[in-house]
Amino acid sequence: MHFRLRLVPPRARHGPSEQVARTGDPAPMITLESTSSRRAQSWRHDSRRWVFCALACLALLAGACSSEHPARGSFVSHASPVAPLAARAVAGVAITVGDLDRSVAFFRDALDFVEENRRELKGAELERTTGVFGAHVIIARMRLGAEHIELWQFLAPEGRPMPVPSRANDLWFQHIAIVVSDMSRAYQRLREHKVRFASTDPQTLPQSLPNAAGISAFYFKDPDGHFLELIHFPPGKGEPRWQTASGLFLGIDHTAIAVRSTEASKAFYERTLGMRVAGGSENFGTEQAHLNNVEGAHLIITTLRAPAGPGVELLEYVHPAGGREAPADSQANDLWHWHTIIEVAPGTDAGAVLRGAGRPLVSKDLLKSGDAPAMFLDPDGHNVLLTTDHARSTTP
Repeated sequence: MHFRLRLVPPRARHGPSEQVARTGDPAPMITLESTSSRRAQSWRHDSRRWVFCALACLALLAGACSSEHPARGSFVSHASPVAPLAARAVAGVAITVGDLDRSVAFFRDALDFVEENRRELKGAELERTTGVFGAHVIIARMRLGAEHIELWQFLAPEGRPMPVPSRANDLWFQHIAIVVSDMSRAYQRLREHKVRFASTDPQTLPQSLPNAAGISAFYFKDPDGHFLELIHFPPGKGEPRWQTASGLFLGIDHTAIAVRSTEASKAFYERTLGMRVAGGSENFGTEQAHLNNVEGAHLIITTLRAPAGPGVELLEYVHPAGGREAPADSQANDLWHWHTIIEVAPGTDAGAVLRGAGRPLVSKDLLKSGDAPAMFLDPDGHNVLLTTDHARSTTP
């Protein structure tokens, strides 16, 4: 038996007494019918149902194929929209390092961070949170001014080193911006500690960039190749507290992440996490290019903030576009891993919000209670850890 598709015009589907009860004609209908005229009528009803089912299956398949980061984490199913999380603070960032003692010494001696505590974790809850089976970590909590970072060394299983080369426009790029009171003195300190350069040298952004004019900055790398930034704000730029703080290294203004689309990332941090846009700039020119060490760099920069803590800065490269994505099998023990720690209120139903946003989870299952930490991916694959206690940002 052979079948053929037939396009049925709207008017052919209605008898003389039938009326179309809406403005305009309905769309044509596709039917499937036998080439045998004797059986056409008996097959028409069933064939329409088969076509409908086939189209529905194709739609589901297309939706599955369009998912972000399909190999990274489990997906949270979509549900009805819910109110965004009310981010109370950006509690800091965590960085995976290869040698904890070496990294602690670097941040302490070169950048004046203070080690507050050190703890060792392993077990099922850590495995659930990080998505890494057999995880055993030592974590050092470091403070500079009012801000904190965590340095994570995985004793087991060991992860992979930073990709070489690793560039500022790659989509796994993340840094912290360390505010200094004197760029020349801070740069000299780094030279004394023989740091690895990322920028050509410190750059002062020109008056042609009104939102960034007079800001000076310098990119460099830690012993594992993570990008870090020194930044100096002239009077009238940045938060007022940076003009009155004492010392050479003052604190952390923001963490910056490379993004593919400002609008997509801004929508996520605003609508899902409840952060607010606090500022922005469009930067280009030789100073910006030599700061990022990316030829022809042209960036859209957007800063978002929670009520407390450093900002989250989105860096969209208008040129050159198409930075490399993180490997699809990235895990928390890989040395390019960072996670931004977001504090929310105790008892927050973060699982419902993540379901509504369709975010892929790094943690192995949804929050079973509002107080359990959970790690998930933002639209470009950057890791975010939700917690209800910024002083204890991981599992006990």
